[in-house]
Amino acid sequence: QVQLVESGGGLVQAGDSLRLSCAASGGTFSKYAGGWFRQAPGKAREFVAAIDWSGEHTMYAESVKGRFTIARDNADNTIYLQMNILKPEDTAVYSCAADRLYMAIWRRDGNPDYWGQGTQVTVSS
Repeated sequence: QVQLVESGGGLVQAGDSLRLSCAASGGTFSKYAGGWFRQAPGKAREFVAAIDWSGEHTMYAESVKGRFTIARDNADNTIYLQMNILKPEDTAVYSCAADRLYMAIWRRDGNPDYWGQGTQVTVSS
């Protein structure tokens, strides 16, 4: 019942910042948990960040903790990922996801019901 459209990716230098956006439509987005995942060529998809439906609870991968911030604006039906102090190892396709259950986002064996198309983030040295 939810469609997700991502934007904000691009090419930046190490140390720069980017903000990714995930716009939702087609459902009661304000009641869905959301999150961000990333996948580099030849590597498995990995969890980046999660946020519950209220926006009061968040979770981050250790590799991005202190640099990335996930947030949401339910009035605008959007989930954001603010990425600061970017490193070359952050280079990947970033995808947003949503599910009625928060645990479907943050659990290693979770399977979110809805996914965006992905947006490329490239960080040069």
